[in-house]
Amino acid sequence: MYNAQQHREEQHWNQHKLSTEVRAPEARLWRYDKPAVILGRSQHAMMQTEAAIASAGIDVIARDAGGGAVLVGPWMLSASVVLPAAHPLVTLSTAKSYQWIGDVYASALAAIGVATQVLTPDEAHAWKQDNRASSIAWACFGGLSPGEVVIDGRKIVGFAQVRKRNGILLVAGLLLHKPDWTALCEAMGKPQQDAATLARCTTSCAEQLGRHVAAEDIADALELSLRQAIGADPD
Repeated sequence: MYNAQQHREEQHWNQHKLSTEVRAPEARLWRYDKPAVILGRSQHAMMQTEAAIASAGIDVIARDAGGGAVLVGPWMLSASVVLPAAHPLVTLSTAKSYQWIGDVYASALAAIGVATQVLTPDEAHAWKQDNRASSIAWACFGGLSPGEVVIDGRKIVGFAQVRKRNGILLVAGLLLHKPDWTALCEAMGKPQQDAATLARCTTSCAEQLGRHVAAEDIADALELSLRQAIGADPD
């Protein structure tokens, strides 16, 4: 497992892996000592807010994957998975690409005592119909997609992906404990009621277990499961 001292190392790794043809599947985990805002591909125009975010002591980084803004930090364990374009887990459906990785996370979480559900396409569609006017769609954890991992409808693992001719990149974020949603809203210039909404529609390992959960509690088993699922070198 790679301990990301600098958040940009993760994005550099992701970009580098897709810069040439992906010939073998790989998986890498990331954890963070300090918070940073990671903007989705459609939010790159918001990079103009970098100075304001930096002045608050939070770095801001653009990623190639889609989705909304993510506040990474000590509360999150992230993963990057790269697959060759012809890998059997790669499907034509973007949404269906998350099913297998959702199952891996659900199993890993069950092993530490956290019972979850992997969202079905029908459940995700129903949620979107009910939340079309959601005020927190700008945040990755403010929405739900098929294959993402939830507990009673509250998101605990979020996914995003990049699909290129060279291969596929899947990224995942697991909430170990509650993020500083207030800091995210301040950095993004969003109203503080959005922080309360994000807290209601998400949960974490610590909240579910009633105790502190460290990355080490799940990282090794999760990384091994990801590598086994994609057929990567276990080392």
